[in-house]
Amino acid sequence: MNMGRLSSAALMLSGVAAIADPKGVAAALHLTVGDARGVTETRAGLGGTYAALGGWALVSREPAADVAVGVTWLGAAAVRVAARQADRPPLTASYWAYLGLEVTCGVASLASALARRRGAGQAVRRGAAGAAR
Repeated sequence: MNMGRLSSAALMLSGVAAIADPKGVAAALHLTVGDARGVTETRAGLGGTYAALGGWALVSREPAADVAVGVTWLGAAAVRVAARQADRPPLTASYWAYLGLEVTCGVASLASALARRRGAGQAVRRGAAGAAR
């Protein structure tokens, strides 16, 4: 399977998890959900956003879909690293696991986008060469 598609599936499934179990996802992320509105915001903000973006990228053939997923993952990784200075979260195994996943999935999606663009360019060149014969 294409690594970009795996990255998109991971993003989508993290969103589906937040839709299905917003309290569980909030707890795993050390977020406090104090009332029904907090549950709804977790479900919509984390769940709906990630499920929609990941799902769109899975069905799209456009390199831009992989770019969007990759930038989302890498944006999360960049903020996680920057937040070390501001927030000083404990460096637990889950902190490093999330960071590793974000970087790996982000790079995989961007590499997939680049490969798709190269493939599309080669197909256009082959078509033009065939038409010239």
